[in-house]
Amino acid sequence: MASATAAMASIGELGVLNISLPEGLEEIWIDRDLSWLEFNERVLAEALDDRVPLLERAKFLAIFTANLDEFFMKRWAVVREGDGAGQRALREALRDKLIPLLDRQADCYRNSIKPGLAEHGIFLRYWHELTERQQEEASRYFDSHISPALMPLVIDPVHPFPFISNLSSSMVFRVHDPAKGETMFARVKVPEVLKAWVNLTAGIEPGQRLFVPLYEVIHGNLDKLYSGMEISGITIVRLTRDAEVELDEEHVTDYRALVKEEIRKRRYEPVVRLEFRPGADPEVREKLRERFNLDEIDLYDMGERVNYIPLFELLSLPLPKLKDPEWTPLAPAFLPKNPAAFFGAIEAADLLVHHPYDSFDSTVERFISAAADDPHTVAIKMTAYRVGDDTPFVKSLIRAAERGKQVACVMEIKARFDEERNLHWAAELERVGAHVTFGVPGLKTHAKTALVVRKEGDGLRCYVHIGTGNYHVKTARLYADCGLFTCDPRITNDVVNLFHYLTGHSDRPHCSTLLVAPLTMRPKLLDLVHRETKHKKAGKYARIVAKMNQLEDPEMIEALCQASEAGVEIDLIVRGFCCLRPGVPGNSENIRIRSIIGRFLEHSRIFYFANGHHDPAKGEFLIGSADWMYRNLSKRIEVVTPVFDTNLKHRLWEILDINLRDRREAWVLGSDGRYTQLRPEEGATGPEAVGTHQTLMNLTLHRANG
Repeated sequence: MASATAAMASIGELGVLNISLPEGLEEIWIDRDLSWLEFNERVLAEALDDRVPLLERAKFLAIFTANLDEFFMKRWAVVREGDGAGQRALREALRDKLIPLLDRQADCYRNSIKPGLAEHGIFLRYWHELTERQQEEASRYFDSHISPALMPLVIDPVHPFPFISNLSSSMVFRVHDPAKGETMFARVKVPEVLKAWVNLTAGIEPGQRLFVPLYEVIHGNLDKLYSGMEISGITIVRLTRDAEVELDEEHVTDYRALVKEEIRKRRYEPVVRLEFRPGADPEVREKLRERFNLDEIDLYDMGERVNYIPLFELLSLPLPKLKDPEWTPLAPAFLPKNPAAFFGAIEAADLLVHHPYDSFDSTVERFISAAADDPHTVAIKMTAYRVGDDTPFVKSLIRAAERGKQVACVMEIKARFDEERNLHWAAELERVGAHVTFGVPGLKTHAKTALVVRKEGDGLRCYVHIGTGNYHVKTARLYADCGLFTCDPRITNDVVNLFHYLTGHSDRPHCSTLLVAPLTMRPKLLDLVHRETKHKKAGKYARIVAKMNQLEDPEMIEALCQASEAGVEIDLIVRGFCCLRPGVPGNSENIRIRSIIGRFLEHSRIFYFANGHHDPAKGEFLIGSADWMYRNLSKRIEVVTPVFDTNLKHRLWEILDINLRDRREAWVLGSDGRYTQLRPEEGATGPEAVGTHQTLMNLTLHRANG
């Protein structure tokens, strides 16, 4: 194969069209966007799987929609660029793939979720399914709780076409004034600030619940908003706008102002998708298509709802039998009761945490909180990509700054859809005198790294946390991520240099142990893959197991295929999209790829290289923030750290081994580019039977009790 290096500059973030792939990769390349739809199909499969509790199935219908929204906001404008045959073919292929998935989603809601909930006394009904008494109750609710929040509009020469915000649902229809003989179009937005479900009680027995979608109650009372008018052609439509705003960063003097401008402009980006509920009026549909300059391929006629995200709200219902058994993350056994003793535990040995099995609150959050309160702490430095609302991390940093400690936070204010939140927390930190920087120009800071510097004896000792996931307490209960606590100078010295680089001004940090993108990570990972290839050719044991969210970087894929050709056994655990087709003779026949989809979102990045040893504890393990994507390896600040401790290597191998043995939540990618869900064999036990997540919960409980 030819080197992939020359292709890098032209590929950008890939998945785009007309990719110039290295010679020999065309046969094994899977389009990024088609592979992403395959991933979302696996998410939808959770909603269709009757082994999953009913309300969890409803949740996965909502996740499927939320994922699609993000896909269209991030990717569709790229896919629509240009009029070449390749672009049109890809758009058609994506649509052909998506339409059956939308039909299955609607069928699941109509024939599984609604009747299944009805069997348990939870009724989801449309307006026409309500009794007269129920419609009267809903209309009274409309008058008191909905109507004041509505803004009925007409569209005529005096009233121009109204602005429609991203991901909002609207009713668009014709109104006829019989007195004037005039007909015009009108629009009513379904308010996002109101509850998406209206709870009715008329005709409902004790213990039962009846919910009607908000838009249905508005639909049933439209005549009150246009008194004396004749209404026809009522069409419920949902709109999606592009989220990719291109601003010039090269000559920017105020980065914060640039991001604020990006947020403002995103609101007005072009429309890329319209979704119509059944019964859309053809004339209204066509008017909207023309208004937003869309092709027919950008319009989607939905089978039931235009938006399934409100199904998330049903998870609050007190129906434990219809949900996954509750899981509360546990404090690891190594954790001392006294928060100040946490640093002594790290000094005694490196520590590994695996969330959401190990408690994030009592480990990672406690690490920063204890440092803020510790009189021996001199400085705290953190990277922050997505921290969430009401974040305890920023509160701890504020407390530390107020107590006179040096505090530095590298805040990524261009984390997409979290920009405003991060700008807010940056301002809060600056208010108390903390040092806030926005990283390196042109590169997003995606690393998950925290540094605590303590005065001990006559000198300073550094303590570090390096993770695979964000410092976000809510997602830490849903995302499976790993984190390393260490005071090993081989790692902490590099982290100190990294923060000097991020907060100061130098060409590059000097890091001898850490892999830092976009500087040393790509060449080091390639060296590790090539080393396995050399070992295999020399007759030594060679194996690669790599776990990540996405795989798409051509140079890494090329190296993996070269290793496969040499006979290296390669197992890749890739949750999301994967551009490498396994099992292709002469290219990837020794590569196996699987995806784990289940209760938790697999988010950890764990990389294992045997390095000539059959015993995994003697091999090389790394964990960190970077997927094997071009953007992660070349366009972001990412950190991956080696794990040296033998006990922690055993723990990481245990995680990988469980993933590889899973036959309950695992899907395998075939050489045809399609995924097949595995099924437990009769009599199977352990992860083969119950899957990765239940196995790890069981292990956590066993360790806590044992």
